Amino acid sequence: MDRRELRFFLAGWLGRALLAAYFPTLRCVRQGWDHLAEMRKRRQPVVFVFWHGQLLPLVYYHRNEGIVVLVSEHTDGEYIARVIQRHGFGTVRGSSTRGGVKGLKGLLRAAREGRDLALTPDGPRGPRHVLKRGALLVAQLSGFPLLPVAVGSERAWYLNSWDRFLIPKPFSTLRIRYGPPRWVPRRGTPEDLELLAKEVEEELKAMTLALNPAEAKFGASCGER
Repeated sequence: MDRRELRFFLAGWLGRALLAAYFPTLRCVRQGWDHLAEMRKRRQPVVFVFWHGQLLPLVYYHRNEGIVVLVSEHTDGEYIARVIQRHGFGTVRGSSTRGGVKGLKGLLRAAREGRDLALTPDGPRGPRHVLKRGALLVAQLSGFPLLPVAVGSERAWYLNSWDRFLIPKPFSTLRIRYGPPRWVPRRGTPEDLELLAKEVEEELKAMTLALNPAEAKFGASCGER
């Protein structure tokens, strides 16, 4: 094992250990869980879409569900891939800006296996909270609905990065909100897709804003679904 590979290996191992120790200190509540529960009941896989900066809590709270995540081919993407693989996710490498066709093919292979998919539509490099069209293309070609997800915390640190990466503070309340599934028409016109993309983008923005602790209404416990 060379030095570079050792760094990636240690990142995955340490990431899992840190999250396992850290996130049980939080109180987690979910809203809109019924939207996902209905898809599970119907055995309908979905395409989770959420902002890049909200990735960390979702890695922990959706661990070991076999979800396949699109991860950037950049070097920092390799660190992310190792951490989420340690939490029971599958990964496909690529993005809308680099390795896009490769990433799309990998996601569609996973879709044919009936796996849930996950994308950060403003990743891997932004602009922040701007939905790129790749998510709609994946949903259109797979036949899976988009399922918007947003995360908020009453107390958190935000990294000085393009996505303002969210790290909930210990012993705070974390909130995860699931929106209703959005089906992308197989034969939708470019105008239809443009309108839908804007609607999903605005929905994700509104969900994120609503999770401000001064405004949020809390749902069921994350541990009791």
